[in-house]
Amino acid sequence: MLERKYSCRFVMSLGVVILAGCGSTLQTITANTTVPAAAPAALSVNELYRLGPGDKLRVIVFGENDLSGEFFVDDSGAIDLPLVGDVPATGVTVGEFEDRVVARFKEGYLRDPKVSIEVLNYRPFFIIGEVRNGGEYPYKSGLTSQDAVAMAGGFSYRANQKTVYIRRAGENDEQGFDATQRVPIYPGDNVRVPERFF
Repeated sequence: MLERKYSCRFVMSLGVVILAGCGSTLQTITANTTVPAAAPAALSVNELYRLGPGDKLRVIVFGENDLSGEFFVDDSGAIDLPLVGDVPATGVTVGEFEDRVVARFKEGYLRDPKVSIEVLNYRPFFIIGEVRNGGEYPYKSGLTSQDAVAMAGGFSYRANQKTVYIRRAGENDEQGFDATQRVPIYPGDNVRVPERFF
């Protein structure tokens, strides 16, 4: 282990890689050493989330107040925007939908439209099974399976408190998860708490 400090750089010599950190102690790593990859940056719900019926969006077309406003994704999966009509929204991210709106406004309506879109209200999630008050609940950013159970009044006395099943929006099958962990819940998810076996 080297204890000398260097400026930020990588040094390679005879199959040995020396990682030099900014003012940190150097570490010598041989060619056979495995260095764990850096964890990817956490993505926000808006970056991951795919729009669907029931979502409420704020659409801002800069410099065009008459074209801006708040709109719902309707049951057909589209948003009816002024001037351009229905723009399909289901199954795409907010960024992808922005691109669609820009493309539609460019079709003979605006020369260089600048569009910003944000989700105001996500569609609800659902929870059933062994909870006190199953049903439909409004989605909140950062929601986890433990939060969902709490919103539904907690576990019933028959609940298996170690497992929770989640069927993601747009999927046909549910997956089992450890109920003691903070499993992310997304808008449109269906959460099921099973009954325990005695």
